[in-house]
Amino acid sequence: QVQLVESGGGLVQAGASLRLSCAASGRTFNNYAMGWFRQAPGKEREFVAGIFGGTDSYYAESVKGRFTIARDKDKNTLFLQMNSLKPEDAAVYYCAAGAIIGYSTAAADFRVWGQGTQVTVSS
Repeated sequence: QVQLVESGGGLVQAGASLRLSCAASGRTFNNYAMGWFRQAPGKEREFVAGIFGGTDSYYAESVKGRFTIARDKDKNTLFLQMNSLKPEDAAVYYCAAGAIIGYSTAAADFRVWGQGTQVTVSS
């Protein structure tokens, strides 16, 4: 069974850092695009960051310079380092994988999803 499991969320103050992890099991996702999305209450799910073609990273404008996506292929794990967190970063963060050629920020193109991890940022 293919599965993505996120961890690392929590409650932090504005300006703090968190590192999210996404452990993949059931198959290797080394040849898949992998990304992080987030969804705040009352808002649509939005793209945060992704790795495409194994090495190319893309970020939403709102997180550029603060968030870093990385993957450990040996451990089949995806990470999201989040620094200088802001209250507007608060959301449920989801890890996702997809057989994407090129680049995409569309949630529909990512076919495998984790259950999400809550990030709360207090001001």
